[in-house]
Amino acid sequence: MPPTVFEFGYLCSDKNEGDQQGYTVIPDADFCYLEERCLTEDNSGFNQLMIPLIKRGRRLLQVQNFVGVIFVPSGRHIEVLPKTGLDSDSGETTYEEVRSTLLTMLQALGEFRHIQLDNAGLKALKMPLLEVFISRFLEDVNHIVKRGLKCDYVGQEENLLVKKGKLNKSGQLRHNIVAKHRFYCEFDEYAENRPVNRLLKTAMLTVQGYCGDHCNQKLLRELLFAFDAVPKSFNPKQDFDSVKLDRGMQHYKPALAWAKLILDGSSPISMKGLADAPSLLFPMESVFEAFVAKTLRNQLKDGLTLHTQARDEKLVTHHVESSKQRDLFILKPDLMIEKEGVPLCVLDTKWKRINPQSTKDFDLSQADFYQMFAYGQKYLKGRGKLVLIYPKTERFNSPIQGHFAFSEELKLWVLPFSIEKNGGSELVLPEDATLDEELFFSLAYTVTQAA
Repeated sequence: MPPTVFEFGYLCSDKNEGDQQGYTVIPDADFCYLEERCLTEDNSGFNQLMIPLIKRGRRLLQVQNFVGVIFVPSGRHIEVLPKTGLDSDSGETTYEEVRSTLLTMLQALGEFRHIQLDNAGLKALKMPLLEVFISRFLEDVNHIVKRGLKCDYVGQEENLLVKKGKLNKSGQLRHNIVAKHRFYCEFDEYAENRPVNRLLKTAMLTVQGYCGDHCNQKLLRELLFAFDAVPKSFNPKQDFDSVKLDRGMQHYKPALAWAKLILDGSSPISMKGLADAPSLLFPMESVFEAFVAKTLRNQLKDGLTLHTQARDEKLVTHHVESSKQRDLFILKPDLMIEKEGVPLCVLDTKWKRINPQSTKDFDLSQADFYQMFAYGQKYLKGRGKLVLIYPKTERFNSPIQGHFAFSEELKLWVLPFSIEKNGGSELVLPEDATLDEELFFSLAYTVTQAA
């Protein structure tokens, strides 16, 4: 099993220190490589992933808010899971549940909309996250193989004993000035050698070096045999640009999405892969926002629309002269519900664990409230509803009672969002009628009240 760490957890190379403090221990060579990348000036954004620090005289690396898989040049990898797995009151960490939560949320992303959490998939959650990804990719490729690889006409040039297609005169003079019994020909051949098949084979060859699960290895060998006549792609970017999925090739889409993710070596959102060791990483704020947006959009009643990342308003306007002015600091709320073009409610998602039982301001951030106040003034003109959405945890499993009033006409609610598989995810609403029922109870599903 690969080493596993949660968001904002620590990596170290000293086993004794790791066992005593609960840090995740990795080989010294891997630790030194990651530490060097963090300290390199041209780190291509690597410090967004982790930061080096010293605690009690020990060198550590603290992982930030990216989850997924980090590869190191040694061929090993590190699994990073969402921090919600640390909230169990029993103190026990069930990695299967955390992986299930992550995969459920990833379905909101275009590249992972094909992930299915069926019975077989739930068994696979006992595998490391990388093996789960490889398993789903191979299953999608296997589905293509069962239906048969699509062929296409591919231009060929060969020196043949029998004339075929069109004679290439320049090639004939260059190659057969002596061997006059041969024909240098150009012709089209109906073959499996087309860009999409080359990309799938290249992606399978890429994961072959990381695949450790016996079942995945067996299936991978079978699939590579089926792709034996397909060459490797020597220019994946060019092949991706030239891919055309003809009619009847829609079943290629899921596997092709995986192939793009694998060969790009990057996250589908923003985190680019590392030059020496590509990583499959996902910023959790963006994943959570996309998941909440997808869930609410599918559940809004007719007449209400949900907008994401509105950019209509600026915080201030800089005036130099009467004829010159410049808007500064774009305000981008995560979500906004409108009716006939009129904003009714601004919602912002926060991938944070909060403890409403905390004696210090409900464990809420003052900066988040300043941000919501600005949204309310600019988008709602100081009159309307604001909602802060946090992930539901064992400590925060019901809305904070009451509301927070910026004024008599601008109020804010703090609500948990329940992340469940099989379509059971929902925004948990207050039991009383403090929220506008016309706005929130218009969601076309039954709200399960928190205990």
